[in-house]
Amino acid sequence: MTRRVVIAEDEAIIRLDLKEILLDEGYDVVGETGRGDEAVDLVAAHHPDLVILDVKMPGSDGLAAARAIRDLDIKVAVLILTAFSQRNLIDEARDAGVAAYLVKPFQRIELIPAIDQAVARCEQEWAIAAEAEQASASDGNGQPVSAEDKLETRRLVDGAKGILMERFGLSESAAFGFIQKTAMSTRSRMIDVARQVLEGTLSP
Repeated sequence: MTRRVVIAEDEAIIRLDLKEILLDEGYDVVGETGRGDEAVDLVAAHHPDLVILDVKMPGSDGLAAARAIRDLDIKVAVLILTAFSQRNLIDEARDAGVAAYLVKPFQRIELIPAIDQAVARCEQEWAIAAEAEQASASDGNGQPVSAEDKLETRRLVDGAKGILMERFGLSESAAFGFIQKTAMSTRSRMIDVARQVLEGTLSP
């Protein structure tokens, strides 16, 4: 399935470079702008799979736009472009719902892995949230899964992904895909599959 992308970058040359790279790689650029506030509107209108936001933009900066996009409650991965001197903003970006970042100036070969990382991390978060929601619905008491349980699931899944990537050469997306598919096929929770990977009793 072709991923749909919105680009928000106030430097026209960089925006054009991004668009050309994405089109060459088979992505569908459904919107582009140089303003943060317009980026939010484009995401609301097009529901893309990914939005690329520069940190510094008129109208609304990238982090404010990321927070506004998060509040839209749309499943969209957010990738932030930042200058090297702005790396202290990464913690703030994470709190704003940003899945990954790329430091400018970047090379063409760096962009697609950063996109894959952003999408993989978001898909993991959505899957963990969906599993937790399903678990709370099926246990009969309607109690939501606690934030601590979700955090523990995320921690163990991240650890298992690391092992799968290091030992078996899987990409981050493929490593999580293995955990998710195994959980579904064995009617297990992802946290249980992750424990098996960490214990060395399960491998691809």
